[in-house]
Amino acid sequence: MAITKKKRVLKEIQQIIMITIGAIIAAFGLELFLVPNNILDGGVIGLSIIAAELTGIQMSIFLIILNLPFLYIGFRRIGMKFTLHTLYGVVVLSICTSILHHFEPVTDDLFLATIIGAVILGAGVGLVIRTGGALDGTEIIAILVSKKRPVSVGQFVMIINLFIFILAALLVFSWETAMYSIITYYIAFKMIDIVVEGMEELKSVTIISDVPDEIADALIKELGRGITYIHGEGVYTNEPKKIIYTIVSRIELSSLRSIAQEIDPKALIAIENVADVSGSNFKKSSGH
Repeated sequence: MAITKKKRVLKEIQQIIMITIGAIIAAFGLELFLVPNNILDGGVIGLSIIAAELTGIQMSIFLIILNLPFLYIGFRRIGMKFTLHTLYGVVVLSICTSILHHFEPVTDDLFLATIIGAVILGAGVGLVIRTGGALDGTEIIAILVSKKRPVSVGQFVMIINLFIFILAALLVFSWETAMYSIITYYIAFKMIDIVVEGMEELKSVTIISDVPDEIADALIKELGRGITYIHGEGVYTNEPKKIIYTIVSRIELSSLRSIAQEIDPKALIAIENVADVSGSNFKKSSGH
C-alpha cells in the first residue's frame, strides 16, 4: 500500500515537472518569437494576444482570466486532476510570458518568427498535453462538443481559430499577419502531434493465411517482434483459422509484407495506423 502511494506521489511530481517545462518552452515561443512580431496562435492564447493589443495590458493577465470559464467547465465535466494540471500549466505560462515580455525578440523576420516560434510553441503545448493537462481552455470545449455533435475536436478548434484570426485582422493586425498566424497554427498543431504521439509511425498488421505458423515463425526470426494469434473461423468453410496480429514500425512494414507474401502469396494483409503503444514490454526500436 505504501509503495503504491509512493509511486503515485512520484508520478505526480514527474507530471508537474513536465508541465512546468512544457509551459516554459511555450512561453519562449510566444514572447521571443510570435508576440513581438504580432503573430497569433489560436484559442485562448490568440484571444489573449488580441486583448493585450487592444487594452495595453500584458498578455499574461488575459491568459488566466480568459481560461477561467473553460477551467470551470473542465472541472464539472472532465475531472479535478485534469483541471488542476491545466490551471497549473496556465499559471506557469502566464508567469513566464510576463518575465520574458521584457526581453528582446530573437528575430524580427516574420518568416523565421513564424516557423521557429510555432515549432517551439507546439513542442511546449504538446509536452503539457502528453503529461495530462492543457494550456488552452478551448480544447476542453472542443472535447465536450465533439461528444454531442458530428464534428471532431480538430474541426471544432479550427473553426474557432479561423474566427480568431479574422477577428485579429479586422481589429488589431493586418490580413498578412492573420495569414502568417494560420501558418503558425498549422505548424504548431503538427508539432503537438509529433510530441504527443511520437515521430515514429506504428502500424498494426493483421494477416490471414493458410500457413500462419510459417509466417509467424519467419516474422519473429527476421523482425524480432511479438506475434499474437487470434482464433477465428472461416464463414464459408467453417474451418478454424489462426489470424496473425502484430505491431511494427513504418520502416519494418516493407519487410513484413515481403516475408508474408513470399511464404503465402495469397495471404490477406490488413494494415492500420497506431497512435501509440504501451505495455507488454513493447519496444518501438527494431528487434534486429
